[in-house]
Amino acid sequence: MEKWPADKFDNHFINYLNRPEIDGWEVRKALTELHDYDVIPDPKVVEAGLRACRRVNDFALAVRFLEAIKIKCGNQKNRDSIYGYIVKQVEPTLKELGIDTPEQLGYGEPEFFVPQPEYWWEKKWYKDYGYDKQPNFQY
Repeated sequence: MEKWPADKFDNHFINYLNRPEIDGWEVRKALTELHDYDVIPDPKVVEAGLRACRRVNDFALAVRFLEAIKIKCGNQKNRDSIYGYIVKQVEPTLKELGIDTPEQLGYGEPEFFVPQPEYWWEKKWYKDYGYDKQPNFQY
């Protein structure tokens, strides 16, 4: 599959996810397989994945799928541009299916990150999670 042209790769997943008899296990299998490849899926593939999640009534899987796409985008600059583009393209589908993005659900930032200066932490983590803006904070 790695050597397939982009259109054939996309159509394979779109056709697989659009099958009416697909069940939850097959949706998870397809999304896992898609995530294993070193590609960020096209918005058409993302829409097919979200519709498949909705067809099997798995809201959590749809949100996790969006989270996985965001992680695959890499650093913050790429997340802003690529993930933002994907969300903008699939926004009508999200509204139609009643699916919220992880950011709308409050999952955009880690919930339980607590900086512990006595342990080794990467300096960028403090900045990424907004701790550098708190009063009297130094690292």
